[in-house]
Amino acid sequence: MQINITVIIINVIAILGIGFSFYKNRQKSIMALKVALKGTLNMAPAIAIIIVLVGLLMGLFHHPITSTVSGYQAFIIGIAMASIAGAILMIPSLIAFPLTASLVESGASISVAAAFITTLTMIGFVTLPIEIKELGTKLTLLRNGISFIIAIGIALIMGALL
Repeated sequence: MQINITVIIINVIAILGIGFSFYKNRQKSIMALKVALKGTLNMAPAIAIIIVLVGLLMGLFHHPITSTVSGYQAFIIGIAMASIAGAILMIPSLIAFPLTASLVESGASISVAAAFITTLTMIGFVTLPIEIKELGTKLTLLRNGISFIIAIGIALIMGALL
């Protein structure tokens, strides 16, 4: 098991911060910890669901399927499929980044991963009706079209650089 120094540093800073807070005002610190605990308990079901979804999605993408569909030998098809999937899906980054990392570990190219992440964050197919209502059809389609082209460009550049 590998120990990550960043995790240690963050935890040490958090512990020092809590200690300093208790030193300055014990009552406010206890109240703040209660609020934090309550927030954590309220978020626990959503976090559990996200962990289960990541596990299921990672289980669906086996190495042979991933490398055939999105690997280096299926360059254009993989980028196109990842771009379309990223544009359509609305996945929180808490799920998207680990999922994308597992796809790369399973044989997907960096270009495919970059296409998926950039279209996921830049294009909002699910939120299109709201955007059309607020910005108008022409501007919404123009923004999403340009974003799609830029996302493909980013994917190609990332693939060339990495």
